[in-house]
Amino acid sequence: MKKWLILGILAAWLIPGHVLGQEVGDWGFNAGDLEMTLQGSGTSDNDVDNTNFSVEGSLGYFFTRNLEFGLRQGIGYLDVEGGEDRWDGSTRLFADYHFDFWQMQPFLGVNLGALYGDGVNDTWFAGPEVGVKVFVISSTFLYFLMEYNYPFDDDDDEVFDDGRFLYAFGMGTTW
Repeated sequence: MKKWLILGILAAWLIPGHVLGQEVGDWGFNAGDLEMTLQGSGTSDNDVDNTNFSVEGSLGYFFTRNLEFGLRQGIGYLDVEGGEDRWDGSTRLFADYHFDFWQMQPFLGVNLGALYGDGVNDTWFAGPEVGVKVFVISSTFLYFLMEYNYPFDDDDDEVFDDGRFLYAFGMGTTW
């Protein structure tokens, strides 16, 4: 069973490029590339009374084939039946180093930004991030990102315990 799973993953990774006539060198990033990503999510109860949605986008620039700097902007909205509607946002700068494995581009990085809005304590934060981008064609990819943000507003010794995880799955393009 493991053998078939591994073969399936390899086929899904390698076949799309060959079907589209792309060579291995066509995948990935180059110095001077711009990148834009977009992700969104939402939930509602069965009466669509309590609704929560969020959207986030980013714009990045590759200084080298592996090193990207950019800006991410996210906004979320919570509509509570019988309660007060709330919104929150985050704006952060990031720097990521990409490891070039053709269609698959794992990356490690750091971010620095601000969290603000009605449902959160306004604060600055920073932290590490890790993820992977998988190209489906030479200019379009799916990505997964995970961050841990340490808040700057805590004066106690538990600042590392008071952080937050952020998970993202989305789509991006380069040009």
